[in-house]
Amino acid sequence: MSHSNVFLFEGESSWEDLGNGVQRKIFGYDEKLMLVKVKFEKGSVGVLHQHHHSQVTYVESGEFDMTIGDSTKRIKTGDGYYVIPDVVHGVVCIEPGMLIDVFSPQREDFFSK
Repeated sequence: MSHSNVFLFEGESSWEDLGNGVQRKIFGYDEKLMLVKVKFEKGSVGVLHQHHHSQVTYVESGEFDMTIGDSTKRIKTGDGYYVIPDVVHGVVCIEPGMLIDVFSPQREDFFSK
């Protein structure tokens, strides 16, 4: 079974630049579960997309317009959301911030780069 290190230290891994003001850091995973930190600059967009994974997200900082299906809500520090598998979702960053995403199972596609 492939998995991350047991202890994960902020300074020991680097951010992956996804372009257009968005960066990602995989922070812990095994085949069933994955935690990812995603950093956004003001005005950056997490484009509408869908995937077969369950996703729950915590807003560590910032403010975002989050769309899930046909509903859009303004979310900010301390808020969160759940995305049912295969539902279209995306985010627009209003104030710079960070989202903490948890996926089940792990996002295999994040390792393909």
